[in-house]
Amino acid sequence: MDQETEQRSYWRRWSKQDFFPEPTFQNFTSYKEALFDTPSRLKDRLINRSTDSFELLQLPKQSENTMKRCLTWWDLVWLSFGSVVGSGIFVITGEATLQAGPAIVLSYAISGLSALLSVMCYTEFAVEIPVAGGSFSYLRIELGDFVAFIAAGNILLEAVVGAAGLGRSWSSYFASIISSNTNLLRFSVQSLPDGFNLLDPIAVLVILVANGIAMSGTSRTSILNWVTSIASAVVIVFIIAVGFSHGKTSNLEPFFPYGAEGVFKASALVYWSYTGFDLVATMAEEVKRPSKDIPVGLIGSMSLITIIYCLMSLGLVMMQKYTQISADVAYSAAFQAVGMNWAKYLVSICALKGMTTSLLVCSLGQGRYTTQIARAHMIPPWFALVHPKTGTPIYATILVTITSAVVALFSSLDILSSVFSFSTLAIFTFVAIALLVRRYYVRDVTPRNDLAKFLTSLFVIVGSSIGIAALWNANVRGWIWYVVAASIWLLGTLWMALLPKQRVAKVWGVPLVPWLPALSIGINVFLIGSLGYLAFLRFAICTAVMVVYYLLVGVHATYDVAHQIDQ
Repeated sequence: MDQETEQRSYWRRWSKQDFFPEPTFQNFTSYKEALFDTPSRLKDRLINRSTDSFELLQLPKQSENTMKRCLTWWDLVWLSFGSVVGSGIFVITGEATLQAGPAIVLSYAISGLSALLSVMCYTEFAVEIPVAGGSFSYLRIELGDFVAFIAAGNILLEAVVGAAGLGRSWSSYFASIISSNTNLLRFSVQSLPDGFNLLDPIAVLVILVANGIAMSGTSRTSILNWVTSIASAVVIVFIIAVGFSHGKTSNLEPFFPYGAEGVFKASALVYWSYTGFDLVATMAEEVKRPSKDIPVGLIGSMSLITIIYCLMSLGLVMMQKYTQISADVAYSAAFQAVGMNWAKYLVSICALKGMTTSLLVCSLGQGRYTTQIARAHMIPPWFALVHPKTGTPIYATILVTITSAVVALFSSLDILSSVFSFSTLAIFTFVAIALLVRRYYVRDVTPRNDLAKFLTSLFVIVGSSIGIAALWNANVRGWIWYVVAASIWLLGTLWMALLPKQRVAKVWGVPLVPWLPALSIGINVFLIGSLGYLAFLRFAICTAVMVVYYLLVGVHATYDVAHQIDQ
């Protein structure tokens, strides 16, 4: 078959068999029989887990064409920089500063520590299982199909909400160059509820352009990203230098205007600023030397980014009193406040560039997440197809593009940020748990007695972490209860540390296991607890919708695929 025929056949996959090839969906009778068999199928999916070899060797065949190995550690460093820096510091710092005051610096440091711990967990998995699925594949292997599906739903939610939030922030910054009204380019519709009544066509256009570039090829997008990110790094150094030279230490008083509660609430919010590295991890399938390039690319870049964020946020609150900082365009407004009107345009252009490259990297990562989820048949396998010429998952990228554009058109930034943070923190918590499971449990090898001890200690770690978060949200401020809960967490982690490990990392591993993954769980759970009631409600509604879909479609598709392979 020549290349032209291959490309034509790629675009002519519209039959029912392309979307639902599983036996369950062949006709209404087979589907009805499957629904009656849901309990036993659900039990099967809860018990069984995937394997490293299946994710690495079998699932990629669903894409028919392979992705091209074209990335090095240099690409990964700048992909991380372009994704993470563009997706956070210019977007959410203003809103978070209004909650923490000058202590926003500590909020970034706390979130940075949590992100670095999560990066370590991701790195160990990505080195040993270099596939496009990222956390979805890691959870399928260690925690089973159902947990992986809940994570998959949240990954797709994260992809959609993250891209939509970036699109709307891009629109705000572009408007700030033209006028002081950040909603200048949006249209108000009075009949819609608050938070959804400002339509943003510019955000939709930006998302469409960024995703179109990402679909054209990974190598091309990476080169464009690192060239522009180097220029952005120069501007960031300028922002930090000007912030300190024009700053006033008097603006740092009071340093804790909203107390520790404000610091932790802002930490949960600014966690958005650190997201993006997980999307870079999904590109492990396209890395030339995963064992060498991934640790340098992920851990090195995240350490540097944490320092940059702390310095940038400190410069901001020194330049302008925290009560006067703009929630939407914090840095541009701050430069204008100190009389550097020309600098606000430079900052806005840098922010626009950062958000644009972040959208580019997000498009790459989101498409690969969606591809692996489709390879597992949790969504139609049609989305897993890789284009023979570009080596990119075009259908998967189109799915995320359309949904992100629709959400960006209607939803405000504050609604998007709380949903995004909850979803991201939940996935990072699952990955840390999965790493502990990987180290301490191997099927048919681990003695039952050791497994029972491990599960008990894991329950204690997670339970005590939830307890600390619950105490904080119940406004319990006496130190004695926190000491009790922290002591329980310490004993649970110590108990796990005394158990024999069933597996060691082959190439690169997280140090101080189980202490660092357990700490990651504790911090992530605490930050989740700081997000507030509405974030929990939105997350619960989204998860309920995911479970309904899984019971009606996902469990049957994955059950059929698993048993076809067994046969």
